[in-house]
Amino acid sequence: MIAVLPAVLGALAGAIFGSFLATLILRWPVGTSVLHGRSACDGCGRTLAARDLVPVLSALVQGGRCRTCGQAIDPFHGWMEVGCAAIGALAVGLSPDLGGAGWACLGWLLLTLAVMDWRHFWLPDALTLPLAFLGLTIGLWSTDTGLADRLIGAAAGYGILFGIGFGYRLLRGRDGLGLGDAKLLGALGAWFGWQALPFLLLIASMTGLIVMLATGRARNGTARVPLGTFLALAAFPAWLLVQHLF
Repeated sequence: MIAVLPAVLGALAGAIFGSFLATLILRWPVGTSVLHGRSACDGCGRTLAARDLVPVLSALVQGGRCRTCGQAIDPFHGWMEVGCAAIGALAVGLSPDLGGAGWACLGWLLLTLAVMDWRHFWLPDALTLPLAFLGLTIGLWSTDTGLADRLIGAAAGYGILFGIGFGYRLLRGRDGLGLGDAKLLGALGAWFGWQALPFLLLIASMTGLIVMLATGRARNGTARVPLGTFLALAAFPAWLLVQHLF
């Protein structure tokens, strides 16, 4: 049963965070500061006023276009705001306590990492390492995994993919797996424990194969695979499996 008021508050917090995270995803990979400089229209360069920056509502009122020049606003902002609002509403509505706040933070960070890796093949330490820290702290209230299992999961998750990447480099003479993937799997191990790691890898691999085939990327034998995206998507179903099996 979803608690209505906490769900509404979670949705509002999610929409606000989603607006910031959308800007981060668009600016950070191209070297533009997220913390400095006012938001401006990409078409006419007009600095956006407060009424232009209300998550979701501003775009709806303005018909998805700049008030000054009429250029279409990148719908990515709206999708991130709606996605984070939905995550916040479900997390806090279903668990209106510190555990729900933890689930919301996990969902927001995983969504951001999934999009970053899909778009740019990049899983920055500034997101994966805090995710691991949260798993060992606030995550204690979100899942019933013991601290020892979390620590083992963090070390094993990182070690498994680091070992695979190191072995690939020795055999092929080039990188085949980024350390960002290893750090993300370690962070997920910190949230769900070592028991979840086999399910995370299995679900992520299967999902990745299906998506790569469906999008045509798999036709190229040297195509890059955003494994971090699929690890992020596998997090919740892997946790559900662990809950039912252990």
